Amino acid sequence: MCFFVTVPPILLQNSMALAVANPLAGPDHEVAGWFHAHLTRTFVSVLRAFTEFGSGEWIGAILFFVALYFVWKKWWPSLVTLLVAVPGGMLLNEWVKVLVHRQRPFIDGPFVDWSGYSFASGHTIGATLLYGQLALFILPAMKARHWRWLTLSSAALLVGLVGFSRIALGAHFLTDVLAAVFFGCIWLAFCLFATKSMRPRAVSPAVVPLVSEPALLRVELAEEPAQSLPS
Repeated sequence: MCFFVTVPPILLQNSMALAVANPLAGPDHEVAGWFHAHLTRTFVSVLRAFTEFGSGEWIGAILFFVALYFVWKKWWPSLVTLLVAVPGGMLLNEWVKVLVHRQRPFIDGPFVDWSGYSFASGHTIGATLLYGQLALFILPAMKARHWRWLTLSSAALLVGLVGFSRIALGAHFLTDVLAAVFFGCIWLAFCLFATKSMRPRAVSPAVVPLVSEPALLRVELAEEPAQSLPS
């Protein structure tokens, strides 16, 4: 026995439009559904520990102490860069959420209870902006290559843990997290370029010619007016 289901044209058009707008809609739902079906209380506890590295409370606390340090050191350009990059980028992401208006993978469930919109992941972009900007502050002081690699790897690991936890907990789709990382990197690059003029420029020693004392003495003697001979 065969059953035929008639799909309303408006639903078919919406589905086609969604597929065109998001070509990864299939993998999005498959990944979200797989994790949702395999969640356990222990796994959720671990994931919630990971997701705290991108929470607003954690990011706010880190920003507060770093900003205090910059004020104490009177590093005003770094302070401005930090405030524009992290809180500014997170605010822009909230506007993107309202514009896209995408629902979360799971609204209710035994382990999830989310509110707000899904695209792009706020926790992930917050982690990208915070740890990425801190890495940009630290890298110039790192002379050895392995310390630079360790700094970048640590920042990437924290961002990856936050993004993974948001997908596994059912708070965001895969594309929500990928978009957050992409938007965060673009915003950091923009802030780095926009605040370039605020950073002090190092003066090359070659610009200022070094003149020895004998040379100065000869110049001064040459510029003295010639004295007339006594008559």
